[in-house]
Amino acid sequence: MRQRFIFFGTPRFAESALERLIENGIVPSLVVCNPDRPTGRKKEITPPPAKILAEKHDIPVFQPEKIAAESLKTEIDKAEFGVLASYGKIIPKETIELFPKGIIGIHPSLLPEYRGATPIQSAILSGEKETGVSVFLMDEKVDHGPVIGMLRMPIAHDDTYLVLEKKLALAGADLLAEILPGYLEGKIVPKEQEHEKATFTKKTAADDAFLPIEDLSSALQGDMEKARRIDRMVRALNPEPGVWTTKDGKRMKILGTRLLGSGLMLTKIQMEGKVPREIDF
Repeated sequence: MRQRFIFFGTPRFAESALERLIENGIVPSLVVCNPDRPTGRKKEITPPPAKILAEKHDIPVFQPEKIAAESLKTEIDKAEFGVLASYGKIIPKETIELFPKGIIGIHPSLLPEYRGATPIQSAILSGEKETGVSVFLMDEKVDHGPVIGMLRMPIAHDDTYLVLEKKLALAGADLLAEILPGYLEGKIVPKEQEHEKATFTKKTAADDAFLPIEDLSSALQGDMEKARRIDRMVRALNPEPGVWTTKDGKRMKILGTRLLGSGLMLTKIQMEGKVPREIDF
């Protein structure tokens, strides 16, 4: 059954959340996502994951460069609420206010912790043992609005960014499906976040993923503090921006690691100009 709501989302996280919502019978009347972009070495124009999924289910798609209230007014007039999961752009306050029940965000952290662009990567990098997903009512500030529901989830020692991203997207969609009727009926009152406890994340760049070869050598030789830190980096920052170092004057990507009692072991690398390969370093 198609619902009277608009889904905002673009990348993998949005795709996974949308797919689970559809499985739960919560189907939007419109999907709003970023425009098709050049990707890969050949820079081929590629549709975002959320668009591909929407078209598979015959859901109309809208891909504006910039969100404006007037551009969505016709669709919003037919929608009771919005759902946002990793859209990639700020939704203006005047657009949010057009929805009678607001826009409900799905964010992969225990708000107010890890607001911003990289909550999953940041939790892994920090060595957190637990994370979770928050369903909240959006306002004009980033990940700032009152919380409708929250679910805690342990971080396994071998969870990578991609694995944890999928887990949290599915959990967030399931949580939304569970609490949505109560919210729409006014039985669940959103709770203000403890803003003084907020922590913030930022986008990661290639420089953030650089690993000095000396640190890698120390970890391989038994420095467990460095070994644990590098293992977290590899699990958090692959596939993008991708952990890398320089060896013998060439760039080396570190694609897989394993923690041993004797230190760090590399399980997969890619030398500059070569294909990825399994390795015993």
